[in-house]
Amino acid sequence: MEGLYQQTNKQVHEVQSYMGHLETSDKESVHLVENEIQARIDNIFSNLERLEILSSKEPPNKRQSAKLRVDQLKYDVQHLQTALRNFQHRRYLREQQERQREELLARTFTTNGTHKKILDVANMLGLSNTVMRLIEKRAFQDKFLMLGGMALTCLIMFLVVQYLT
Repeated sequence: MEGLYQQTNKQVHEVQSYMGHLETSDKESVHLVENEIQARIDNIFSNLERLEILSSKEPPNKRQSAKLRVDQLKYDVQHLQTALRNFQHRRYLREQQERQREELLARTFTTNGTHKKILDVANMLGLSNTVMRLIEKRAFQDKFLMLGGMALTCLIMFLVVQYLT
């Protein structure tokens, strides 16, 4: 029992050191390190099952202490398993965000196509290109009339406030 306990405890410490390597490993080797850690954790869990069986076979005066040591190891391994899952989840989210970013950067943005839709509707209604050009010219002129009217209105409001108050 004691030899298996020491071996399992050593494996737990090795997994903890591998967790440190996980943070510093590059994108290509991170999967290999994760798989190695998961395999070691699985091995530790199988050792813990054997240790539980062996601890129940210990003499009564040592049984409580043996079970306590096995439970402590189990607790440590569960925390390592949780830390690995959290790391994998964070890595998955980062990769997903990078993919979404790349998709957005690769996408070509266009205008709404409202102008083209208007032209299509006008063509369907039978308006000629000449009439369409006149409408566009009028719309351009209307912008200047609107801006001039706004400027004139602001000037009148300024003069009213200046001289009547």
